[in-house]
Amino acid sequence: MNIDLTQKTALVCGSTQGIGKAVATELSALGATLVLVARNEDKLKQVVEELSAGGRKHSYLVADFSNPDELKRTLNSFVEAGNVVDILVNNTGGPKGGPIIDADISEFISTFNQHLVCNHLLVQALVPGMKKNGGGRIINIISTSVKQPLPGLGVSNTIRGAVGNWSKTLANELGQFNITVNNVLPGATNTIRLQGIAEAKSGKTGDSVADIFDEMALESPMKRIADPSEVAAAVAFLASPAAGYINGINVPVDGGRTKSL
Repeated sequence: MNIDLTQKTALVCGSTQGIGKAVATELSALGATLVLVARNEDKLKQVVEELSAGGRKHSYLVADFSNPDELKRTLNSFVEAGNVVDILVNNTGGPKGGPIIDADISEFISTFNQHLVCNHLLVQALVPGMKKNGGGRIINIISTSVKQPLPGLGVSNTIRGAVGNWSKTLANELGQFNITVNNVLPGATNTIRLQGIAEAKSGKTGDSVADIFDEMALESPMKRIADPSEVAAAVAFLASPAAGYINGINVPVDGGRTKSL
């Protein structure tokens, strides 16, 4: 099975921590040259240095997804400089939790911009280069809420669903150019975001964060929370030549928690 990514360039969003950093690490291990994207330049430099320890040369772009216009300018400069990307990994941290009935309209708008609009700007900027190269991979890290809305994550459930349908539409349009578009749907994964969700729930219920993590683990048939590297492995496979005929699907990485097929 060919999972070699040598001579491929991958742009990975949200790549200074959590799932994004794990994806960058895995793609680099398979031979890809990385362009890391995040808003904190100091953290970007640190991750680039870590991944370049073996003599590889990676780079980064500073972009804040709360400002789509800024991202568009950054991408235009990147493309105008002659850069072409073979693999795009869209990955953005989710919004704060809470019942949907309590959500302010501004939360929907800002989350829509950060997730769908910025994803779309990235695709519009990078797909022409993929077409010229004869193909590419677009992988969106979303959430199992695409299949089954999660309690207490009203805004996230809504916008993630929109991203899922946007992705499927793209898969239908871009397949003819040998560009595949797929979604990876993490379940409970040991990240800073999950820690934040647990801490917020702890503040409301009085239960300890450790007990809340145990409850989350029990929701999966595997009775544990995922490591970010396990999500990264699914992304890496979909990015590889071996996944060349897999297009337009959702891949849950949740230990079987999602009830639907």
